[in-house]
Amino acid sequence: MYRLIKTEGTARRGELATVHGMVQTPGFMNVATAGAIKGAVSAYDLMELGCQVQLCNTYHLHLRPGDETVKRLGGIRKFTGWQGPVLTDSGGFQVFSLAKLRDIREEGVTFSSHIDGRKIFMGPEESMRIQSNLGSTIAMAFDECVENPAEYEYAKMSCARTARWLERCKAEMARLNREEGTLNPNQMLFGINQGCTYHDLRIEHMKRIADMGLDGYGIGGLAVGETAGEMYSVIEAIEPHMPKDKIRYLMGVGTPANLLEAVRRGVDLFDCVMPTRNARHGHAFTMEGCRNMLNAKYTLDEAPLDETCDCPVCRRFTRAYIHHLFKAGEMLAMRLTVMHNLYFYNHLLAKIRDALDEGRFEAFYKENIETVGRRI
Repeated sequence: MYRLIKTEGTARRGELATVHGMVQTPGFMNVATAGAIKGAVSAYDLMELGCQVQLCNTYHLHLRPGDETVKRLGGIRKFTGWQGPVLTDSGGFQVFSLAKLRDIREEGVTFSSHIDGRKIFMGPEESMRIQSNLGSTIAMAFDECVENPAEYEYAKMSCARTARWLERCKAEMARLNREEGTLNPNQMLFGINQGCTYHDLRIEHMKRIADMGLDGYGIGGLAVGETAGEMYSVIEAIEPHMPKDKIRYLMGVGTPANLLEAVRRGVDLFDCVMPTRNARHGHAFTMEGCRNMLNAKYTLDEAPLDETCDCPVCRRFTRAYIHHLFKAGEMLAMRLTVMHNLYFYNHLLAKIRDALDEGRFEAFYKENIETVGRRI
């Protein structure tokens, strides 16, 4: 299902074949947590922006409108109108980040809904059943995401439990994919590597889950308190132990500079709320750096957000107009900047793929690593 086309150093160029379409890698997934991109951007907008994969969240869709409801409506792709592949996060991160009260046991986690406080239980089997009801292309295994820094002994215990949960996820998905009436009997399963910033735990856990023969592997538990340097160090430590013939997904990361650095270290797939979250606060990403559209210097600026960008926003609107919209509190300000940022992220990865195809990724990296991360 994953084909490695070529490499340059540790950087990889490949493609992932799914039942819902081909994904070119390195690639970026667009976060539609509850079935929509925050900032009034629909699945149909995503198609125009060059997006490849939509990411939705098990925890949020289970709480509202309910995964059974989504199944009755034909699954997440029909429900949202998105025609391409969909990855559903397992809900594990949200259970541990949003639930104020939770009880972690071998069976799973009992927690209180952040919406209405009702008690909910979720374990490996429940997560797989919810994701099967959603009918996503790729399901993520249920895991425990431990915040950094964490005590070594707890991280070790959590890794072992996450590996046991993964075995249960694999068994339950195989059962669900055989069931009559399953929306997507070809649903893929990605395991998640954990171990905080402890290299020995990360490597041991990666070796264990690599032996399970899954469809792909996520690197979880990063960008949750550690430095960027520590994150890169973890990726470097586990990369030699990740299967070469399976896709690698760095979860919840990150800045444009993070993407360049991680591709250079062998990562294939990314997701992050940064392009949409920052856009809603007036920050527009460009190849020259990040612009704060609230700044007064844009009041009379008739240039587009990025003069090298061909997105629908840059083709039609000026910095002056978008600056005005933010100052006036117009929702259109957020929508336009979100659209631009998603286009930028997806096309940054497309430029990286082109550079890999042409054997010039290292040169591309050196040309852009300093500029894409600065504020202008």
